[in-house]
Amino acid sequence: MNPIFLAEQALNGLQLGTMLFLMAAGLTLVFGIMNLINLAHGSLYMLGAYLAATLFRHTGSFLLAGAGAFVGVLALGMALELAVLRRFYARDHLDQVLATFGLILFFNEAARIVWGVQALFMPLPEALEGTVTLIPGAPYPLFRLATIGVGLAVAAGLYLLIGRTRAGMLIRAGASNRTMVEALGVNIRVLYTLVFGLGAALAALAGTMAAPLLSVQVGMGDGVLILTLVVIVIGGIGSIRGAFIAALLVGLTDTFGRMLLPAALAEMTIYILMAAILTWRPQGLFAAND
Repeated sequence: MNPIFLAEQALNGLQLGTMLFLMAAGLTLVFGIMNLINLAHGSLYMLGAYLAATLFRHTGSFLLAGAGAFVGVLALGMALELAVLRRFYARDHLDQVLATFGLILFFNEAARIVWGVQALFMPLPEALEGTVTLIPGAPYPLFRLATIGVGLAVAAGLYLLIGRTRAGMLIRAGASNRTMVEALGVNIRVLYTLVFGLGAALAALAGTMAAPLLSVQVGMGDGVLILTLVVIVIGGIGSIRGAFIAALLVGLTDTFGRMLLPAALAEMTIYILMAAILTWRPQGLFAAND
């Protein structure tokens, strides 16, 4: 097989992996720290894409559209945590699943009311329309390369936030022993609200980067949510490092599986990968807070 073609597919796998990491990072933080199963995470991705496409249409600036989607969904996530989700921390996971599934239906209908049933299409930003030759004879789309760069930058930022700052120390402590952190005078409710808002904003960032590559439509977050759940199970619930490595593994496995295997088997590759890793390490690749 042509090595240039294989290299291109490897870059496509990395691009998918970094996109999944943007989704998985926020979801694994919320699940690992707050013990909350949030099935509506894909809806926040969808709303980020809708907001970015709408703002880009009015401003013509991809940076402004991305910033607006990030801040808008950050605020929405914090409001959602305050108004609805904090009531479910002490309840069992079935209640959380039912509540957040209801939020999926709510957000899908809200999107239909605001934006209609027709898909939106967001053009590539002018500065990122071209290609760059990383491999001789294989020009690669600049926007896809930028997506990889954004994912790597977010991974580095989260590593520094969680591992090198006082806020990260409080997040890790709150995940390990909420009662002790509260006894030390930390307002754990505010901390949880900020963490949920950050997770929502990262989902919106993933939606912003996906909007020029996909049609923006109602329900677009449902499929990516399944892949995201696979990523956090493989990586280890609550582990940012695990989410990053697992996202790259899933992205590469899915891309090469679709290229090399029959369609029916290609759909199963990531689940076979998950089963194999969980057989070896039932807790996932890394422990929480790694």
